[in-house]
Amino acid sequence: MKKITVIALVGVGLLAASCNKEKSAATTSAGQEQTVAESKGEVLAVDAAGSIVNWKATHKGGFAPRWGTLNVKSGDLSVEGGKISAGNFVIDMTSIKVDPASVTEKDKKPEDLVTHLKTPDFFDVEKNPVSDFKITSVTDLKEAPKDAVTGANKTVSGNLTLLGKTMNVTFPAKVDVTDNSASIQAKFTVNRADWGIKFGTSEADPAEWMVSKDIEIAVDVKAKK
Repeated sequence: MKKITVIALVGVGLLAASCNKEKSAATTSAGQEQTVAESKGEVLAVDAAGSIVNWKATHKGGFAPRWGTLNVKSGDLSVEGGKISAGNFVIDMTSIKVDPASVTEKDKKPEDLVTHLKTPDFFDVEKNPVSDFKITSVTDLKEAPKDAVTGANKTVSGNLTLLGKTMNVTFPAKVDVTDNSASIQAKFTVNRADWGIKFGTSEADPAEWMVSKDIEIAVDVKAKK
């Protein structure tokens, strides 16, 4: 049981560092919920099948990384004057997956980690089957940070809801708008404890304390007419 607990803790850290210990996206500070941007212009429906949220997690120091995906359930992006003015997307938390390639230990199983991630210890998907992100602002990005997603050209702020708690986050993103589509790609890191996901964060248990609290999230959301 102890082994399963430690495995699950690793998974929920969600994207803190890569296997080759490259620097992850800088941690994004979570602030108070902000007013959601008003939808203006043309509203494009999110292409759920073509959109995805990736996650990754490690022990502290970047060891034993785990990664996987979450499906985007629905959403929309508003486009006005060739720019995204507002938008939102809903994440299906029941769809959480762990990539088997990230679980290399012979005595550990990806399905055990998935099961634990769905419990009240972490995302409590029975009570919180979805999470969502609602844009509060989109502004021009003068200079992209080194660890931003490739091609980042905008700064996106939005309210991210996890476990029913809403916090505002800001991150660099690559935003593309054409006559028939719009998309947002971004990579950023948050502290899961800010949303109350505190399992394994107590320093009273060294085994659990070694699991990173960082969550690195990679978003790829596409919308079209």
